[in-house]
Amino acid sequence: MSADGRDLTGELAALGQVPGEVATLLQFSTAFCAPCRSTRRMLAEVAAVVPGVRHVEVDAESHLELVRRLAVRSTPTVLVLDSSGTEVRRASGAPPTRAAVIATLASLGEIFPGDPQSGPDGDSVDLSRKG
Repeated sequence: MSADGRDLTGELAALGQVPGEVATLLQFSTAFCAPCRSTRRMLAEVAAVVPGVRHVEVDAESHLELVRRLAVRSTPTVLVLDSSGTEVRRASGAPPTRAAVIATLASLGEIFPGDPQSGPDGDSVDLSRKG
């Protein structure tokens, strides 16, 4: 994952979306991409567990101009946007792990509940702020 630092609120608005209160998980997928389906499920689960996090999936084939502008080269590609819509991390190709996504969200410095929570798959998810 690497940070880009670009503000994507305009792109989200063009997609009819608004940034999450804490973060947005912006996923670029294609219909034929098997890893995209597992990434979609995992990101939706994370968004359901972490308050203020939204998951937005974009069909890369239907938004080629945006794909080119954001240099999306493979699917799935996941951009992690902070609460202001700024890209802070990116993962391409192999789906990121649930733990990596949770760790990235925790690193944003937002206030998360301090108690470990149980995620949809039964794993303990510690959303407390480290540091």
